[in-house]
Amino acid sequence: MTVLPGDPPPGPPPSAGAPPPPEPGSSPARPPTPPRRPIAGLLAVAAVTAAVVVGVALLGRTPAPGSTDIAKGSVVPNVAGTTLDGSPFDLSALRGRPVIVNFWGPSCVPCRTEFPLLAAKARAHAADGLVIVGVLMDDPVEPARAFAAQYGGTWPTVIDPDGAIKAAWRVLLRPQTYFVDGAGILRSIQFGEVRDEDFERQYALISGGA
Repeated sequence: MTVLPGDPPPGPPPSAGAPPPPEPGSSPARPPTPPRRPIAGLLAVAAVTAAVVVGVALLGRTPAPGSTDIAKGSVVPNVAGTTLDGSPFDLSALRGRPVIVNFWGPSCVPCRTEFPLLAAKARAHAADGLVIVGVLMDDPVEPARAFAAQYGGTWPTVIDPDGAIKAAWRVLLRPQTYFVDGAGILRSIQFGEVRDEDFERQYALISGGA
């Protein structure tokens, strides 16, 4: 091939199978987009939703006469054991007062998020005789004790080392919160984190404010 003066030197011949060079002024080709993978978070949300649906069905039914199963409108199982500070505890001694039983653990993110709200509500409704009772679920004692002390958890938290309380109350996830009136009757259940509006709506059912 003859090269005229002023022409650029010829480049190497293109390799077989190589894509043609881009036209002048065109945008460079982008790398192919990899196929999107399912988002694990969506699966987790679906699992929690399914658990809540099952829980509502189980806990909302009417138990058979003489049954010890927990259900809304029925007397709750007792909670008896030792608290984080080593004191004995018996839920039945609190009859006559509105009680909130909160299953939690410091490794549970929504449990940690709702903890300051529970502390604020315990103070705000102290004149009503409100008692909050924690049940430690699936976590060791020392981190729970440190967390409660740091964030104002002045209420008792009962240790459940063998999961017997969790099983009796049919707990599906953390946090799970039960609103119990002065007669020991379960009036409402919160699956997941308690928010301000959730708390006040359900607290009214056990405080005489409904």
